[in-house]
Amino acid sequence: KRTLLPLLRDETSAFVFPCRLALQRPELKYMVMELLRCIPLLLFLIFVCGLDHFIFSVLSIIQNHSFVQYSYQTSHHMSVTVMGTSLMAQLLRSTIGALNTSFDTQVDTSNLGEPPPGMGARGWTPCLLWGAHAGAVSPACLPKPRGMTGEQYLNTCLPLAALALLCLAQVYPFRLRRTIAAFYFPKREKTRVLFLYNKLLRQRKNFFQLQRRRIARRARQPPGLGTSLLEWCSQHWPWLRRCRRRSCTLCGTPGTPWHQVCPAPDCRALYCDRCW
Repeated sequence: KRTLLPLLRDETSAFVFPCRLALQRPELKYMVMELLRCIPLLLFLIFVCGLDHFIFSVLSIIQNHSFVQYSYQTSHHMSVTVMGTSLMAQLLRSTIGALNTSFDTQVDTSNLGEPPPGMGARGWTPCLLWGAHAGAVSPACLPKPRGMTGEQYLNTCLPLAALALLCLAQVYPFRLRRTIAAFYFPKREKTRVLFLYNKLLRQRKNFFQLQRRRIARRARQPPGLGTSLLEWCSQHWPWLRRCRRRSCTLCGTPGTPWHQVCPAPDCRALYCDRCW
């Protein structure tokens, strides 16, 4: 029967070899699709962390540089009036009249350590709390933000990093799917192998026909100025051919001493053994 191995260079890129550790071209497509799904999560995480830092910065500025002053004023007047001229009325006026009160209250509260300008110490109450450090004053009426630490940011990003690593590592367990299916369904596996064999034979036949037409079309095109100059120099100085880096015209593999040269006098194309 016609053999297919070793595969051609263009055919190799369409298959996945399970024993290779490197990622292969058919696997890159699915891996990139999985990584693209992680981009919205990454953007959302960056937005949330940035918003958290922005809110913390705003609250810190308010805590350290803001001036908050509260002014409270109240007026209280109470008067009891007893009408009449009798003895009981006079007695009530002398007894209940002591309840008549009148006073005004004004309280100014600030987060500064000294009274506001133009106000004395009377009627002013500082809104301060002493912190844990000596001499550290923290306004009690202002927000006290606490920023996230580096460890907290790291713990937030670890699940997304683990998800990205799983997207990279999932290609290796996926290589076992065909092996598991072949173990449970050996007849179907034999049918699949036969189908792949015939498919490769048809593709290779069409591939060589296509390459022949492509090479013939390239040969009919007039050579460029650089190509003509190199050919002219190679004809007059044959030792220059050793310096030229040539490759197989069909598959593009680098030239070796075992490559075949087309015997046609006007062709001189280079082919590897398999393509020749």
